[in-house]
Amino acid sequence: MKKSTVIFLIITCICALNNVSVAQQKTIPIFKNGEAQIVPAFNNPQDWIRHDLWVETEFDTDGDGLLDRMHVDVTRPKQTETEGLKLPIIYESSPYYAGIAPDVPGMFWDVNHELGTPAKQERAHPEVVRVGKRPVISNSQISKWVPRGYVVVHSSSPGTGLSQGSPTVGGDNESLAPKAVIDWLNGRAKGYTSPYGNETVNAFWSTGKVGMTGTSYNGTIPLAAATTGVEGLEAIIPVAPNTSYYHYYRSNGLVRSPGGYLGEDIDVLYDYIHSGDESKRAYSNTTIRDTEMKNGMDRITGDYNEFWAGRDYLNDIKPMKAALLMSHGFNDWNVMPEHSYRIYKAAEEKGLDVQIYYHQDGHGGPPPLSMMNRWFTHYLHGIENGVENDKKAWIVREEDTHNTPTPYDNFPNPEAKLVRLKLQAGGHKSGQLILTKTTLKHQETLIDDASFSGDSLANLPESKHRLLYVTPTLKKDVHISGLAKINIKLASNKPAANLSVWLVSLPWNTEEDAPITDNIITRGWADPQNYKSIKSSEPLVPGQFYNMSFYLQPDDQIIKKGQQIGLMIFSSDNKFTLLPKPGTTLTVDLDGTTLELPIVGGENYFKTATH
Repeated sequence: MKKSTVIFLIITCICALNNVSVAQQKTIPIFKNGEAQIVPAFNNPQDWIRHDLWVETEFDTDGDGLLDRMHVDVTRPKQTETEGLKLPIIYESSPYYAGIAPDVPGMFWDVNHELGTPAKQERAHPEVVRVGKRPVISNSQISKWVPRGYVVVHSSSPGTGLSQGSPTVGGDNESLAPKAVIDWLNGRAKGYTSPYGNETVNAFWSTGKVGMTGTSYNGTIPLAAATTGVEGLEAIIPVAPNTSYYHYYRSNGLVRSPGGYLGEDIDVLYDYIHSGDESKRAYSNTTIRDTEMKNGMDRITGDYNEFWAGRDYLNDIKPMKAALLMSHGFNDWNVMPEHSYRIYKAAEEKGLDVQIYYHQDGHGGPPPLSMMNRWFTHYLHGIENGVENDKKAWIVREEDTHNTPTPYDNFPNPEAKLVRLKLQAGGHKSGQLILTKTTLKHQETLIDDASFSGDSLANLPESKHRLLYVTPTLKKDVHISGLAKINIKLASNKPAANLSVWLVSLPWNTEEDAPITDNIITRGWADPQNYKSIKSSEPLVPGQFYNMSFYLQPDDQIIKKGQQIGLMIFSSDNKFTLLPKPGTTLTVDLDGTTLELPIVGGENYFKTATH
């Protein structure tokens, strides 16, 4: 055989092998620097397969004698159909997809009444007009994750949209519903093509590995699912989640509204999301809103009881196995930053893989896409990118963007130590907040008047409606990281009183567009009747002093030199609390009152910063 013939045959064989390889090659996810990349073959929305189904749960909460089914939609690359490709899932669930109740007069509770007395009248109950068309429940998450090699799944929570059941706002069915969907994605639960039919549908395209994310209520549901310990839920990224409905609607025994929604309570949120089957709503209203909630929510004492304990995910965290990347804003006065912190620390103590991302803004705000991508790439695709060894805490500094957080070993900053500060007289103007303790015995009083806002009280040079104590002017920046704690000794001239505490940075920036971090550092609220425990309250004996301690909201903030840190104590907060008539007098024993402030560098650093 001639040499040229041999070369020709070799070339022919190579070409044939290459053709076979090309013919058999399948589209797969691509990874670079530990992150899933956009794959051109996954990136054409016209090629995406979209369909919906109903997943059967293990509960019946709408009273029809049938197991409730959750409405689910799926968006997946065509290669899951044409090439037999199996992919992991990004899953978001919500009560909001099918619409919300209109804002009608009287839907919130009237907060203008004396403490310990009911509202003057029942509130209005608006009805939700359901919106949306099959098969699309939502478009969130799709453009971000489908091109990167994921299937995206949405579901409406119980009693909303085309999902059956009753909304319970934190009840067990809101944990078991996403569990059922994850079970279906793993072949352990049944999915049907219709809400009442028997034709089944299987998730043949699923690897069984699921990651959940979402913001606010949508961020609560991933945690709810994780507390069931369901197999297949590998990682969650909750953003500003409500981790306890007690901590959302109450504070240390005090009836307290979420920021921006004065007079909201758990039954208001129930009406707000109840977009399910109109023929089932009367049963749900009677069973859940008008019985379980009405009997359990207790707007009179504000105590923590079995009703609230059943809607506190910290009590259910034991079975949780999913890796947790938590996200929140330090100036979120709606779902306050304690919600993320309490779950993050509990998950860390369990030995789970955890990270926390905090920014300086308000409600919402997910971690940078790169952080989320690394998290899901590792836990869902199994790529060893080292994310589990990254720093635990990522804090967006005051002047930085959300995409440039500063890494720290943990939150609170491990170098932060509690510094105990004492109060010196002069609170109607500005008393001192210092390290040394005087031998003089001082008591100072304030008179409640909710017509003054907290902002105005902090900005006034003098007021009888608040007490203000300030540090010396800072000679150096002071980094606060963690939970400040107030230990207060006080008396009231009435059996009940509101107690509000703000930590502020002074002088107050009065500019209209002042940065959110310039004035309020953190806040806290409490009911002095609960001085023993949030589980029990008792009427105050007028004139008798009580000792009470509670934490303010967690924070990580650098207070600039030239500022003063101020502790402001007042009674009713007209953005958050019930609003009794003016006149309640609180007397604070300064010798029995201290502020514990978590400062990086501890007491020695504080001395140098204020000397």
